[in-house]
Amino acid sequence: MSVVDANGNPREPFFTKLKWLVSACDRKGIIVDITFTRGKDETGARLQTLDSHRRAVEAIIKLLSPYHNWYLDLANERDVRDDRFVSFEELKQLRETAKKMNSGLLVTASAGNDISRDDLREYLQTVHVDFICPHRPRNSASIGQTEAKTLEYLTWMKESGNIVPVHYQEPFRRGYTDWQPDAEDFIRDLLNAKAGGAAGWCLHNGGQRGQPDEIPRRSFDMREKRLFDQLDNDELKAIETIQKMLKK
Repeated sequence: MSVVDANGNPREPFFTKLKWLVSACDRKGIIVDITFTRGKDETGARLQTLDSHRRAVEAIIKLLSPYHNWYLDLANERDVRDDRFVSFEELKQLRETAKKMNSGLLVTASAGNDISRDDLREYLQTVHVDFICPHRPRNSASIGQTEAKTLEYLTWMKESGNIVPVHYQEPFRRGYTDWQPDAEDFIRDLLNAKAGGAAGWCLHNGGQRGQPDEIPRRSFDMREKRLFDQLDNDELKAIETIQKMLKK
């Protein structure tokens, strides 16, 4: 379902459908996360080189130029040392390409782990991301760490004189490990993120590991079922509680 092929060129009908999706979300006031990833898979649809990555960035920015309700994650979990890895220097070049085409576009690059102080400096001073996106550990201990970790990031940024928002794009989720967080776990993590000063937190969801075809695949695959039809009772309860919190 990737909207570009391994060379960074548009892949139909998915490329055109992305524009429809962003337009539909724009009418509803929804912000869309557009994420690229490096690597190899059986479909050959993942980016593999800097040149293909740059072509993909250029193609997407041209496609979505009429809209302002989306941001660009240049490389999903770019710090993981496998085919996903993208260096800070490459991220810098990709970010410069994006900003030349659309100076107002929000650009980040997500980390597959908590971000170290040295890496945070690179994100801010080399790449110049507009916000950071650390993916939190997917275990029960992470809930009690979220507030302190957020405060630590903000403290490091204040000391460097360069403060950007912290967005928790991928906290823990159900279906990933033996630990299955319940609705209360999601709520506590959200509240801890807010208490620490985070700007964003996502109810992350995806495939059910260990099950045939990882079904339910939730937001990973909605060709046969809508997202909310694939969420379980704890995820739905968390969403209902969050909705009530937002209305207060």
